[in-house]
Amino acid sequence: MEKSIQISPIKVDKSTLINLEKGKLPPQAVDVEEAVLGAMMIDKKGTDEVIDILHPEAFYKDAHKYIFEAIVQLFHNSPPQPIDLLTVSAQLKRNGKLELAGGDLYLIQLTQKIASSAHINFHARIILQKFIQRSLIGISSGLIEDCYDETMDVFDLLDKAESNLYEITQGNLKKGYETAQSLVNQAKHRIEEISNKEGLSGIPTGFKKLDELTSGWQPSDLIIIAARPGMGKTAFVLSMARNIAIDGNAPVALFSLEMSSVQLITRLISSETGLSSEKLRKGNLEPHEWEQLNVKVKDLEKAPLYIDDTPSLSIFDLRAKARRLVSQHGIKLIVIDYLQLMSAGNSGKGGGNREQEISTISRNLKALAKELEVPVIALSQLSRAVETRGSSKRPLLSDLRESGAIEQDADIVSFIYRPEYYKIDTWDDDEASPTTNQAEFIVAKHRNGSLDNIRLKFLGQFGKFDNLDEFTSNFDEMPSKMNLDAQANPFATPNLPSPNEAFGSAMNSSSFDQGDVPF
Repeated sequence: MEKSIQISPIKVDKSTLINLEKGKLPPQAVDVEEAVLGAMMIDKKGTDEVIDILHPEAFYKDAHKYIFEAIVQLFHNSPPQPIDLLTVSAQLKRNGKLELAGGDLYLIQLTQKIASSAHINFHARIILQKFIQRSLIGISSGLIEDCYDETMDVFDLLDKAESNLYEITQGNLKKGYETAQSLVNQAKHRIEEISNKEGLSGIPTGFKKLDELTSGWQPSDLIIIAARPGMGKTAFVLSMARNIAIDGNAPVALFSLEMSSVQLITRLISSETGLSSEKLRKGNLEPHEWEQLNVKVKDLEKAPLYIDDTPSLSIFDLRAKARRLVSQHGIKLIVIDYLQLMSAGNSGKGGGNREQEISTISRNLKALAKELEVPVIALSQLSRAVETRGSSKRPLLSDLRESGAIEQDADIVSFIYRPEYYKIDTWDDDEASPTTNQAEFIVAKHRNGSLDNIRLKFLGQFGKFDNLDEFTSNFDEMPSKMNLDAQANPFATPNLPSPNEAFGSAMNSSSFDQGDVPF
């Protein structure tokens, strides 16, 4: 008879055991998801409130993603279909995802979870918060992995981290692709919005002919404004920034690498008040001019204009600052004065080759404009080739300094040309009109429109550009009562007496019978 082996019990310290519940789960709120979907199927008001807040990726459970997708499809149908238990079930069948969503039984259970859509907005925010937390975990995990990669540049890591965080802050995580249907709908919606804006789809500059040509500066466009020194590049962008910020009330960010912020604002004060820059620089103002200064800067003080005068700004710093300004102040336009004073950063990209560095900067500026969906205007210097040309001093695309990449990356390349600077008294056209206090804004490249040369008024003592038409000195436009009727008949004499008043004859009376003989 075999002896039974006795196994002595082993004492186990239960404190060392780890329950499954103590493991980490991604942030989620499945019960809240069920409540929101149930409320959307029993109350149309609930759907209207959260349809723009949530998106399918925000749901943790796959079944809930499919159900929400079906609800969105029903909502966007033309004409819109009612959203209830039956229509959602039918839509899931058409999508071939009814079984993946848990079947009809699961839909019934969702509608039984909640009685009304009273707090649906609050519940939707909880779902979105959990989604943001999961996204942050994913980004952080990827960032930690990249940090252990010795080949990665630390500035690239910083830029990547900030870019990813910015995307989450904006609530629009990058999608891999979009369907043609979705893009067509977006385009149609944008065209409808434009139709209500008098044809200006972008940011109006305040220069009429330029706005007619470009329809305003378009979002995600890179605009290069180039000229030789002394042509008035800074004066032009300051006049434009003033028009946009004061007249259009649109926030503008100006990065000045050349001039200090106080100098820039002094130039703006000069153009706004009509006091010369020289007077403001010396401070020799009369009492009435001080009064004029205090009164006319009120609008400028309230203007949503943000100036950063950090010298030798790197493209990395610019992107970081621009993102912050857009998220905090809703910036609609970014201006950089000027491109050649920027650096590609401390990462050493571009090496000692200045041309490659400028290419990197222009490429990144275009990427920044697309990312933030705002127009980016960068001023640029021209080479001395303009000065060496004997005949016309009008700039060409080939005159862009240091890199051909600028004209490739830019959506609009324009030049400022003042013949008066070169002692040229008349324009080179048939009329040979005088060039005094006039400038030409040349659009040499326009990716989405036509090219043109637009003449503007330039007031050097105030550092100001303006529409040329407003400053013409024709006699017809002089503010005199003598010229009121001149447009209809320049030889009219309305102040002279009538024949009847002058001669007092009955022949001139309207009641005179032509059949009667006067003598």
